[in-house]
Amino acid sequence: MTIERQQTSERMSRIVKHNGIVYLCGQVPKDASKDITEQTVTMLDKVDELLLVAGSSREHMLTVTIFLKSMKDFAAMNAVWDAWVPKGHAPARTCVEGAMAREELLVEIAVTAAIREA
Repeated sequence: MTIERQQTSERMSRIVKHNGIVYLCGQVPKDASKDITEQTVTMLDKVDELLLVAGSSREHMLTVTIFLKSMKDFAAMNAVWDAWVPKGHAPARTCVEGAMAREELLVEIAVTAAIREA
């Protein structure tokens, strides 16, 4: 059994690969001072970058968990999400309200995806 960890620190790995599956650590926005729309856009940009490094893509997402600071942002976050997810490739998804690690964060995402076949 091989487990590959990338971009690892003492606390976590940003990418873990095992048995053809990629697990991304929770991704937060690049700039938490922005509104929910911009936070969602920059968070998903980070997901794109990590999936590319891991040998995967949006089209290969299996499951996603989205954490919102407040469900009042659900519609605005979904507007960005719906434009970002490729048609016909929506993953299994959970969206919950929860406390964030930093007060200014409005959204965080955890992604599991399949590695693209060569």
